[in-house]
Amino acid sequence: MRYLHSAVRVSNLDESLHFYCDLLGLVVLRRSDHEKGRYTGLKLVAPGDMPDADGKNSPLLEIVHNWDESGYAGGRNFGHLAFAVEDIYALCQKLLDAGVTINRPPRDGYMAFVRSPDGISIELLQKSGALPPKEPWASMPNTGSW
Repeated sequence: MRYLHSAVRVSNLDESLHFYCDLLGLVVLRRSDHEKGRYTGLKLVAPGDMPDADGKNSPLLEIVHNWDESGYAGGRNFGHLAFAVEDIYALCQKLLDAGVTINRPPRDGYMAFVRSPDGISIELLQKSGALPPKEPWASMPNTGSW
């Protein structure tokens, strides 16, 4: 057995691509539009997880946009997606500047949570251990659920 991908359904493809690619930094590896099935599927990969020279799959996130769906209610049974990041403070600032709520700020210099436009909980973990705590993050309260 080998892990292939996680899939999340999204209600607005452009908004979701902006969040996952422009803000989080994932890269579109493949896109497939299915006229008959009325959906679009995209395989996204973190830059550090690109397939190797042998073309072996790496961990992927699949986002699926069902063309006729108007929205999804979030369920807590999903849990979250997690990404290791180079600089948790810089990424959280970029997200905050773009209007994304930081639900669990990186007070400890190690872990933060945000939500995608469709309410998917995203955990951000500082690569190679915690950074020293610093403001405004150290004293920022939680907002909403994560």
